[in-house]
Amino acid sequence: MADQLLIALAQLNPVVGDLEGNAERAFRAWQDAKAAGADLVVFSELFITGYPPEDLILKPAFQEAAMASVEALAARCRGGGGETVPGLVIGTPWRVDGALFNAVLLIEDGEIIARRDKVDLPNYGVFDEKRFFAPGPLPAPVSFRGVQLGLPICEDIWTPAVTRHLKQQGAELLIVPNGSPFSHGKQAERLAQARARVRETGLPLIYLNQLGGQDELVFDGASFGLDKTGALSFQLPAWEEVQLVTKWRNDAVGWRCETHSMAHLDEGEAAWYAACVLGLRDYVNKNGFPGVVLGLSGGIDSALVAAIAVDALGADRVHCIMLPYKYTSADSLRDAAACARALRVAYDTVPIAGPVEAVNTALSDLFKEAAPDVTEENIQSRIRGVVLMAISNKFDALVITTGNKSEMSVGYATLYGDMNGGFNPIKDLYKTQVYALARWRNAHRLDGFLGPYGEVIPQAIIDKAPTAELRENQRDQDSLPPYEVLDDILTCLVEQEMPVREIIKRGHDPALVKRIEHQLYVAEYKRRQAAPGVKISSRNFGRDRRYPITNRFREG
Repeated sequence: MADQLLIALAQLNPVVGDLEGNAERAFRAWQDAKAAGADLVVFSELFITGYPPEDLILKPAFQEAAMASVEALAARCRGGGGETVPGLVIGTPWRVDGALFNAVLLIEDGEIIARRDKVDLPNYGVFDEKRFFAPGPLPAPVSFRGVQLGLPICEDIWTPAVTRHLKQQGAELLIVPNGSPFSHGKQAERLAQARARVRETGLPLIYLNQLGGQDELVFDGASFGLDKTGALSFQLPAWEEVQLVTKWRNDAVGWRCETHSMAHLDEGEAAWYAACVLGLRDYVNKNGFPGVVLGLSGGIDSALVAAIAVDALGADRVHCIMLPYKYTSADSLRDAAACARALRVAYDTVPIAGPVEAVNTALSDLFKEAAPDVTEENIQSRIRGVVLMAISNKFDALVITTGNKSEMSVGYATLYGDMNGGFNPIKDLYKTQVYALARWRNAHRLDGFLGPYGEVIPQAIIDKAPTAELRENQRDQDSLPPYEVLDDILTCLVEQEMPVREIIKRGHDPALVKRIEHQLYVAEYKRRQAAPGVKISSRNFGRDRRYPITNRFREG
């Protein structure tokens, strides 16, 4: 029996569907582990396909190609002339007698020597694994160089059954491949669950998590190891690819980690902002866009999105457009230009008076008996959307949209207007969080950000009252309550599913709460047509919260 293991942790950024590319990433990590003298290299859940593959995984040709890719990878990871080379623990789909499993393979010297299948298939929130996979049986440990390794997969450690069984079957060390997406407070949840399993079994645990953006989901990495008491042995950083070789030694009290590398993990605004940056960066890069274009209005939302875009992609890949009309104030023109200068982005002005008046003229006979209202306001917004989409078509840049969660909740956004775009990095941020992130970014710049240091969002933008500027002297609070009030009500309704009567007990006006509830329900059709965006909260619109469009239920 070995009394020492060097285990390399490959916290990497796979691309869904890029079987060849993911296999090559794994092979390079294996080569690095080999050069470092490691015994084993561990990858994240379903690494060979990327996670989550969604309904792509139901395609038989994809299943076959994934299995062939991992078999070809195994053949490449072979020693020669008696050379001892690292083994691999790698996640992949695996089909047996018509049943598809979410599996991990143990590969040694070019051969697949063991397979273990995920037992507990999550089917809540963003997860639909029962749609795709058959559950595996309670797993036995795998023997690797005389050591009994338990290989529970992600959700398998969120309840005690799998790890308890592994302990009973003689496991000595738990290695957990994960595809755990980021949300506010998620790392504390992971640690709590992992510590519970460690304390129940008395076994040390390695938690290896995926990194990267995949459509709306962002995986933060933040992999870690726990000793048999539940204390942190090591902590990998969040938001970056990293490979760490950890040294494990077996003594009279069992396996313990002698590597104590402790990365600092940011929380709150820093983590939210980093998630937005990584989510946008990977969406743009993995889909092959050369850059992005957005409307820069002089308001807080578009300014924050512009800053996120520059931090994600660099100023040379961000094009900001001011689209003024007669209601655009001199302050907005000044503030948008100042923001563009601070971020060092390309900035152009495209006045929309001509096309707006042309549409108004075309409709004048039809509308002659009707008083002006929100219809004319929405024409302005939709013309802006047309212009931005034309620029996107001409220069292949992705339009990124700038609506926040507060607006999307109550329908304070124009379909086919300011909702136009292919991605929204602040879709899951309430307005109060938008302000908090703007203040945070002016004071901080994390490693890996590509934007400049210092104030990148002019203070004037943060200080002024929010307005869509679609009519004279318009303010958001003309039709919405103060955002501090609105966001509290929405958090209660969306994230917490709190009964209306309980929200009222928090001190909110009953009529207001019922109005906001109604607006939330009737705006569902808009949200169904909204661009995808980074998931930050415990319950985002789209993957987490799936309400019917046709819905007459109201409380009270």
